[in-house]
Amino acid sequence: MTVGWMRGAILGRENTAVPRTVIKFGGSLLGRARWPDELRALLADCSGPTTIVVGGGAVVDGLRAIDAASPRPAVMMHRLAIKAMGITARVVADAATLPLSAVQACDDRAVVLDAAAWLAHARRCDELPIGWHVTSDSIAAVVAAASDARLLLAKSVPPPTPPGDLASLAREGWVDDHFPVAAAELERIEWAAPQDVIPRSSR
Repeated sequence: MTVGWMRGAILGRENTAVPRTVIKFGGSLLGRARWPDELRALLADCSGPTTIVVGGGAVVDGLRAIDAASPRPAVMMHRLAIKAMGITARVVADAATLPLSAVQACDDRAVVLDAAAWLAHARRCDELPIGWHVTSDSIAAVVAAASDARLLLAKSVPPPTPPGDLASLAREGWVDDHFPVAAAELERIEWAAPQDVIPRSSR
């Protein structure tokens, strides 16, 4: 079976020249049997320094479930969720044979970002509010804004058709509630979803 992605633009023109790329690789994609091949296919279409921010997926979903059943301090759960992203990042780095890094890519080699370490440097974590309304979507947007990179949101389902503005995507639940603020300075945002999923407009 061919590995492929549906692609599209959310913000910015097709010919917008942005030399760096940040890929938010959704944690839900890690439940797909061929996700390492799918990630490699995404990377093959990227040029220049590419930084991968991996979502927390089922690991963070477990923390959400624990917090929903018996709420814990918001700051503690927020920090644990970011640490959980480190688990999925390590899995992705190992499977894709990529370096796990506390800094963004600075050459043509792709890296998987250790989000907790990156956010801890110079207290970048202070830029993010505390709560479940902030996810790896917003973290990836903050990473992209820090290096004037384009942001590619790779998720298990495509955005609503048409994508609309960032606020509408947040209302639809395709990105987190804080994303419109975190991504406000970005010049280009794109999306990708596996070709074998059913677009929302067809459901």
